[in-house]
Amino acid sequence: MSRKIRYGMVGGGRGAFIGGVHRIAANIDGQIELVCGAFSSDPQKSKDSGSDFFLPADRCYGSFEEMIQKEAALPEGERMDFISIVTPNHMHFPPAKAALEAGFHVLSDKPATLSLAEAKALADIVKKSGRLYGLTHNYTGYPMVKQAREMVHDGKLGKIRKVVVEYPQGWLATRIEASGQKQAEWRTDPKRSGAAGCIGDIGTHAENLAEYITGLQIKELAADITSFVEGRALDDDGNVLLRFDNGAKGVLHASQISVGEENNLNIRVYGEKGGLEWHQNEPNTLLVKWIDQPMQVYRTANGYLGKAALAAGRTPPAHPEGYLEAFANIYRNFAAHIRAELEGNTPDSLVLDYPKIEDGVRGMAFIEAVVNSSQNNAAWTSVNA
Repeated sequence: MSRKIRYGMVGGGRGAFIGGVHRIAANIDGQIELVCGAFSSDPQKSKDSGSDFFLPADRCYGSFEEMIQKEAALPEGERMDFISIVTPNHMHFPPAKAALEAGFHVLSDKPATLSLAEAKALADIVKKSGRLYGLTHNYTGYPMVKQAREMVHDGKLGKIRKVVVEYPQGWLATRIEASGQKQAEWRTDPKRSGAAGCIGDIGTHAENLAEYITGLQIKELAADITSFVEGRALDDDGNVLLRFDNGAKGVLHASQISVGEENNLNIRVYGEKGGLEWHQNEPNTLLVKWIDQPMQVYRTANGYLGKAALAAGRTPPAHPEGYLEAFANIYRNFAAHIRAELEGNTPDSLVLDYPKIEDGVRGMAFIEAVVNSSQNNAAWTSVNA
């Protein structure tokens, strides 16, 4: 099949933030082409946004419903292969459901849905549709995160005992949503963001990263979440104790009122024989620690790394790779999986390495458990995915 994989975008029009990130990521490897979109809930803004991307006027739709209906009616050689959903949380489920039921694959920004009930319903729809569903937990796309996962999986650290994962930011230290800041407005609005603010926005990234690297699942948790900024409807800070299904214990800290912090996601994992440490602010480096040896420093793109880490890299050693490239790795794998499906081939295991609907359900179960635990004075609460 000698063509690019074609996609349509829902959301991400003029003035949006994450849509541009997705478009850059999709374009990095030259395997994917934007062919249509419903870029805004405002039909005219959607069409104007499509013209910014030099799309034909008849492929710039006034709504996602119109896009899915008209794309499905096009010949197979012209229509989109999948949709990319880059809307606020409350608009993740409706277009995903419509696209899957119309026979299109779906790649969605996280979290998967507005609620756990929606996520479980979406999982059923994915299964019935036979279509692919991916979730852009982009931090799993970093080469050194994949190296950490492989080392844990191969038993290099021994049985995992302790996980510490943190995601502090400071951008919501004041009530900027009241000043009309678009990103802050919807992320602090329960109707558009869901039951949690900080925990839903970045806490789920920390949860997903911990489970991805360790291969473990959070069994139960005790959470204390707070809205520190007066008048804010959702949490802007959270502290969570974790119990994993192998008996390991953990601490998860997420905050959007940690003044001076940018996107300081980091994780430390400790096993019986060794530990590892990774910081998103220095993504090319993985620190590996041993009981009876000096600490080792692993660096991106070097030949001593595992297959997954090497496959995720694009540049020679010491050339920085970061946020956009990690996003691009998810798009590349998702598109390669679609290509394999279209060609009737079995995809390589590396291609299958992207977050799926199961990760989306677990993320929503984590949010629900955190909110319930905090409402019950940090009582231990099961994560019922």
